Amino acid sequence: MARPADTSRSLRLPLAEYPALARRFKVVDEPLRGNLRFGVLLEVLDKVAEDTALDYVRATHPDARVVTAAIDNIVVRDAPDPTRDLAFHARLNHVGRSSMEVGIRVEQPGDPDVHVASCYFTMVARSTTEERSLALPPLELGDDLERRRAEKAVRRREQQRAEEAAEHGPPSREEFDLLARLHEAQEQPGFDGKLAGDFVTESWERMYPEQENVPRKIFGGYLVRRAYELCSVSAQRLVPDRPLIAAVNRIAFLHPVRLGDTLHFVCRVVLTGESSVSLEASIERLSRDRTAHALSNSCLFTFVNVDADLAPRPVPAIHPTTFQEDARWLRALRRNRALGQHPLTGAPLV
Repeated sequence: MARPADTSRSLRLPLAEYPALARRFKVVDEPLRGNLRFGVLLEVLDKVAEDTALDYVRATHPDARVVTAAIDNIVVRDAPDPTRDLAFHARLNHVGRSSMEVGIRVEQPGDPDVHVASCYFTMVARSTTEERSLALPPLELGDDLERRRAEKAVRRREQQRAEEAAEHGPPSREEFDLLARLHEAQEQPGFDGKLAGDFVTESWERMYPEQENVPRKIFGGYLVRRAYELCSVSAQRLVPDRPLIAAVNRIAFLHPVRLGDTLHFVCRVVLTGESSVSLEASIERLSRDRTAHALSNSCLFTFVNVDADLAPRPVPAIHPTTFQEDARWLRALRRNRALGQHPLTGAPLV
């Protein structure tokens, strides 16, 4: 049996040494705090999580593969600098019957050390010859720290299941009153607020061999990067200053995307707070022969509107109108309440 420490894996991206690499991670080619393409960072994180899980799985299943099932609650803790190296430290925190939690700490070592984010990926071991999950041996927990990390992983999974169950529950009295005020405002004379239905952005894309990861399947990191980038552009349509990523509330991987599929990305502004805006992205796949149509991913991202010094700035309220828009607003509200306050800017996320 392996201990969590035995599964550790580290990666360092030498952005300081290679300007061309650093340029790929920049949002704009000018000095700007937090000037890092978070979508590209998500792509790297997904690959690090995959490699970490695959090392463990192939010790017992040499021909197996792993797939990403979910990414939960990545909170951005500091503004990364694209001219400094990025370091990724990953290990398994918990192994279930066929799933694993991979924890990844993202840092920028130096003076001072910067803790960019802590990330949690749920990975699943799969057979390469059959569409089935593979049973895995448990981890051996050797000390108190490893046991605490494993317990936290189990609690995170239980909390995630509870949140998923609560997402479709009716609103509380407080939630109902908040929604009622947003709807009542729309009935007032001279209403000129922002309607959720006016902030929907769509994009279509075909999947080519260059995005392939496991045979005939598209790399999940590429999909979430594209979803994030669409949400980032969509957030700019609403916020008057600059949307800075605050959290990845949840990314669910529901159905594999295959070579030749056409993808339909839909991004919606679903919730605003005092200075925050949450956007929900869905990715639907349509097979090349048009016989298969399914939801492959659902994502929820939260941004904070900031000025040049990363101080929070107000955003206009978004007003849901339809039942579905109310439901999306409610799901995002409940997710953000669990996160509370953004550690970098101090802005409340609801």
